[in-house]
Amino acid sequence: MIADSTPRVLSIQSHVVHGYVGNKSAVFPLQVLGFEVDYINTVQFSTHTAYKHIKGNVLQNEEMEELIHGLVLNQVDYFTHFLTGYSRSPDSLKQIAEIIKKLRQKNPNLIYVCDPVMGDNGKMYVPEDILPVYRDTVVPLADIITPNQFEAELITGMKMNDLSGALKVIRALHEKGVKTVVLSSTDLGDDKNMIGIASTKGSCYKIDIPKVDATYTGTGDLFAALFLAWSHKTNNDIKLTLEKTIATLQSIVNDTYEKARAKQSTGKIPPALIELRLVQNKSIIEDPKITIHAVEIK
Repeated sequence: MIADSTPRVLSIQSHVVHGYVGNKSAVFPLQVLGFEVDYINTVQFSTHTAYKHIKGNVLQNEEMEELIHGLVLNQVDYFTHFLTGYSRSPDSLKQIAEIIKKLRQKNPNLIYVCDPVMGDNGKMYVPEDILPVYRDTVVPLADIITPNQFEAELITGMKMNDLSGALKVIRALHEKGVKTVVLSSTDLGDDKNMIGIASTKGSCYKIDIPKVDATYTGTGDLFAALFLAWSHKTNNDIKLTLEKTIATLQSIVNDTYEKARAKQSTGKIPPALIELRLVQNKSIIEDPKITIHAVEIK
């Protein structure tokens, strides 16, 4: 197969019938931004796990292997980018490492964007034996990684209590072979803002991320997809990529929050009201208006 100039992504993530997490959060924005996206769903659930009742099934490793084999046999296994999010088991993660190696035989310049989904706010929501597979096998294969603070601390075994601590963690991740390290959110801000940090080839930027009074699911998946897209579209201008990614996310999150609060003015917003409004914000995804600028860290 002769590759044309359209970037092509293979995204291996979870899938929900209703709502926006995993591939449902990632595929639409990538397509809107001009990417061809092939995707494999690691799980197919009725909704994400914040809902009361979860129904569905999990893709077995041999089924994943069969799907990849089919792409190879039909010679449609050429990709410019590879994106992964939530993995449920160490074995499924080891399999992803093998898939990357296979895809790189077809395109040695393949860019692998890894969102090492393991937990948040000090709690792991995947089996603990996934950590060493990320740390020792998968992260060293990644070109771009987008962990949150907790995940970056897990992978490096280091704590970040301040900006210099965060920079040490970032350096440790670069030393594992990762070209671009993005901390999608850290608690290094204040009451009103979290801080995001992105670092590549000697340049490092931080950006304020305003906090919103609600719990969202799927924002990390959206972040990784947007960062992949904008790093390609801006030719790896890390400052602009970070600004465009956060501008898009903030617009979608704020719109989702306002519409939810219009329906329920007080108390905790239920999951069904806080599903990310991606379709309604298609024009924002295509052309985000930057209002918060990233600041260089010397």
